[in-house]
Amino acid sequence: MMTATANTLQNAASEYAIRTTRLNLWYGTFQALFDVDLNIKNGMITSLIGPSGCGKSTFLRSVNRINERLDYVRIEGTIDVMDKNIYDPDVELVQVRKQIGMVFQRPNPLPISIRDNILFGHKLHGKGKNTSRTDQEEIVESSLKQVLLWNNVKDRLNQKGTELSLEEQQKLCIARLLPVKPSVLLMDEPCSALDPKGTAAVEELIWELRGEYTILIVTHNMAQARRASEACIFMLMGRVVEHQATEDLFVIPEKKETADYIEGRYG
Repeated sequence: MMTATANTLQNAASEYAIRTTRLNLWYGTFQALFDVDLNIKNGMITSLIGPSGCGKSTFLRSVNRINERLDYVRIEGTIDVMDKNIYDPDVELVQVRKQIGMVFQRPNPLPISIRDNILFGHKLHGKGKNTSRTDQEEIVESSLKQVLLWNNVKDRLNQKGTELSLEEQQKLCIARLLPVKPSVLLMDEPCSALDPKGTAAVEELIWELRGEYTILIVTHNMAQARRASEACIFMLMGRVVEHQATEDLFVIPEKKETADYIEGRYG
């Protein structure tokens, strides 16, 4: 049980934003992850690629503890985020969700105004009641500018977020995370519901956010991984096969399995 006096995850500068050690995960009797050891650098965009069912999304959802909502999931090993194991008993789930934002395949804005979508997390984490209207408006403007959406919506902030285009909805979902100042952004196929124009816009946004946030993206689109990430992890059957700089992994992969996958021999 999480304690009321749980320590928060630390924002201190670290070479690695995410470190996993001998991470194993089971869905009932089925093992989905095998001894995953990864060091994901702070402030970088890292993509996770591999065939369907290889463990990419399972890994991603372990990093913000979504998987533990399923009572048949069992996890062994450690996941350190900013040098703190997020599965330690003194870590509250609300702190994990504050520190580690999640963007899903299909945009999921709340059916409330654009303004209230942006302020939702800020209020949820107990800051809203002490924030003046002026400060709230500054938070809204700053967050929307960060996701390159401000100019499009500044004159219609009272419009429901669900009435925006899919591209704008996905940007809004990212903007909604920013007021609580996460260190890590997890993105699970963030462009899968978008057309090519929307995909290009979200990829541009991801690139703009690099450095300020550590971004981990799951994608089936290898061209996207190559365009929009600085490091790349190839997974196969629940195991990490290779983790390199993106260009190196695509041009001079170290493992035959990686070469076979990126050349389309399977997956």
